[in-house]
Amino acid sequence: MEFPVYFYLGSWRIHPHVLFESLGYFLGFRLYLWTRRPSEMSKLMSLQILAGTILGAALGAKLLFWFENPVATWEQLRQFHLLWGGKTIVGGLLGGLIGVELTKRWIGWKSSTGDDFVYPLILGLALGRIGCFLTGLDDHTYGIATTWITGVNFGDGVMRHPTQLYEIAFLIVLAVCLIPLYRQSRLLSVLSSEGQTSTSYTSYVSGRMFQWFMASYLLFRFVIEYIKPTLHPYWGHNNIQLACVAGLIYYSWLIWGKRRNNSHQVKAI
Repeated sequence: MEFPVYFYLGSWRIHPHVLFESLGYFLGFRLYLWTRRPSEMSKLMSLQILAGTILGAALGAKLLFWFENPVATWEQLRQFHLLWGGKTIVGGLLGGLIGVELTKRWIGWKSSTGDDFVYPLILGLALGRIGCFLTGLDDHTYGIATTWITGVNFGDGVMRHPTQLYEIAFLIVLAVCLIPLYRQSRLLSVLSSEGQTSTSYTSYVSGRMFQWFMASYLLFRFVIEYIKPTLHPYWGHNNIQLACVAGLIYYSWLIWGKRRNNSHQVKAI
């Protein structure tokens, strides 16, 4: 196989990264529209939250990328065309989260909106990683040299970890593992809309599915970064790993800290 693997539509030659990233955005958004739960949120609020998500994700993806090599970033401060290139998925996810939460606080919306985004995000990430893999060395998302049977020659004669494929496999497993939480989230939404309750699902907290998705993905990215040939200037870690640690601390508090506090409150009552 020769990289990049181009696709042809008549006389058009389409780059794999452009093709699959575009498919990821389009199909992920279509899946969100198809699977999102009924909500009392107005169309204006939906657009405001969407705008906050996009803006936060764009800024987060760019800002975290600048910390990959702080020395090079500092030297290129006056060369904006160099700083404009590059982005990170982890930065986009965390930035989008911050954008959503700030926008919800601004418009006064208190209910969780994260569960509806989980499977669209998984689909979009997986499709995007197909494009990363088919791009080869130019994408800079491959792993270090390896003798494992999974090693892939991206065109320079070196067998490397196909970390893009590892991520796709992880996302598929994660999607399957989250099915029970998805069902609980959907049933809770139906019961709430009908004004009913169910003792089987009163323990489910809206947004818990998204929390587990984020915590799982951040943990995976923290581990997989050890087999990527990127700079690790922060005490043996790279910029993405530091962001993952911050995110994991936050989601650990949401999942276990708040649960413990809620259980204590129930016992006190």
